[in-house]
Amino acid sequence: MTTNTNTIHTTDATDAASTIHAKRLDFAKAAPKAFRALIGFDAAARGGLDPALVELIQIRSSHLNHCAYCLHMHTNDARKAGESEDRLHMVAVWREARHFFTPKEQAALALTEALTLVAGAGVPDDVYAEAAARFEDEELGQVIALICAINTWNRVALSTAKVAGTDERRR
Repeated sequence: MTTNTNTIHTTDATDAASTIHAKRLDFAKAAPKAFRALIGFDAAARGGLDPALVELIQIRSSHLNHCAYCLHMHTNDARKAGESEDRLHMVAVWREARHFFTPKEQAALALTEALTLVAGAGVPDDVYAEAAARFEDEELGQVIALICAINTWNRVALSTAKVAGTDERRR
């Protein structure tokens, strides 16, 4: 293992996590009711949505939030669910690679960007209108809830310094 003040190079992500961020709290233990509520919200948000769409939304939000922990988790989940490497590589640049995504997926990705970056310009009317045209009301509500859920997970992972490759769901 090579260490400097900015980076640790290691083959064991768990060692890196414990070395770099030993003082960060375990959110699940420190706030168990909030953690369980977030798990419940996440599960409810996914209800009725295409699993591939769920992963695309979570991947794009994780890109925008720079959350390596969630990005690693959701790209792996997408692969296990049968998502193609081509599409996974194109999520970050979907506007330049629209042919990889359906119009419904494009609308969801645009809404994901707008809602994830909501402080910048709100959710533009044209982005919302396109999503509303592609999704029934109930499904659009689920998409919005999912975007809110992954943004919350990204913030929990970033604030507690979760390390990519240490997916704790597999404990």
